[in-house]
Amino acid sequence: MTADDSFGRLEDDDYPAYTMGRAAEMLGTTQGFLRAIGEARLITPLRSEGGHRRYSRYQLRMAARARELVDQGTPIEAACRIIILEDQLEEAQRINAEYRRAAGAENAPQAFAPGA
Repeated sequence: MTADDSFGRLEDDDYPAYTMGRAAEMLGTTQGFLRAIGEARLITPLRSEGGHRRYSRYQLRMAARARELVDQGTPIEAACRIIILEDQLEEAQRINAEYRRAAGAENAPQAFAPGA
């Protein structure tokens, strides 16, 4: 992998670029909090060859949302469940919008081409 390839991967939301310590620092939380939301199955960090947890930007956004809910008094297990449901709803809405666009394209009047 070249240096250019490595930098390109940092733009990938799913690339596990952050160590547990760095992730906790960025979120202003503890490593224990990250372990707890992992145990609650909100996020599953990738493991490096040495067995260290690595987090993606997407996972950090999920963890930040969990911290927000926990800071508001929501129990951690409930916060994780809420976030999972929010994520599932967002995905379902995205899929429905794609189906609507596809159905609209199929039902759109076809342009008349002279001589066809």
